[in-house]
Amino acid sequence: MGTMTDTPRGGTPGTPGTPEAPRAIRQEPKQARSRVTRRHLLEAAVSCLAEHGWAGSTVGVVAERAGVSRGAAQHHFPTREVLFTAAVEYVSEERSTALRELFHSAPAPRHAVVEALVDLYTGALFRAALQLWVAASNEEQLRPRVTELEARVGRETHRIAVELLGADESVPGVRETVQGLLDMARGLGLANVLTDDTARRARVVAQWSRIIEDALT
Repeated sequence: MGTMTDTPRGGTPGTPGTPEAPRAIRQEPKQARSRVTRRHLLEAAVSCLAEHGWAGSTVGVVAERAGVSRGAAQHHFPTREVLFTAAVEYVSEERSTALRELFHSAPAPRHAVVEALVDLYTGALFRAALQLWVAASNEEQLRPRVTELEARVGRETHRIAVELLGADESVPGVRETVQGLLDMARGLGLANVLTDDTARRARVVAQWSRIIEDALT
């Protein structure tokens, strides 16, 4: 009697006539690793930009912080300008998603929305964006990317603010009130760059919450 084997029908892998795993399945782990590497690079880029500014943030520094090689970083982002604009855009989108999810389950009090919007401008993301703006004022290659990015992020933030505040922009003055809130929030973020402005910011936010409530009610 011959010895039975556990070889499945169709032969052993790699032999003629053996069905191979679908290409999508074989590529999935590689694609997943690529997405993780890209995310680590983007997050590291924002941290570096916020901490060291444009001059101290190179592709090599970001790659080291992300734990990848410089070559791997340049595979995902061929130039420094591409890397840092993509990083700020990525984190902006993440923060926008988090902001929407924060108030997803039920309508929120407007003062809570005002506080959350102001918080967008007082963390590492705003510091990184600020460094990018300053660099763009002197870097011709960077300026068009940052200008377009800022316009896109600004429009999206305004849409989120209108949605969460329940603002009706068909009413005269409402659009300007919402934009004024965002301009105020950006100013508070700028004031917080050099010193901890928490106490004064809390009073300003409370007053703006009353203004928004009166204007939108």
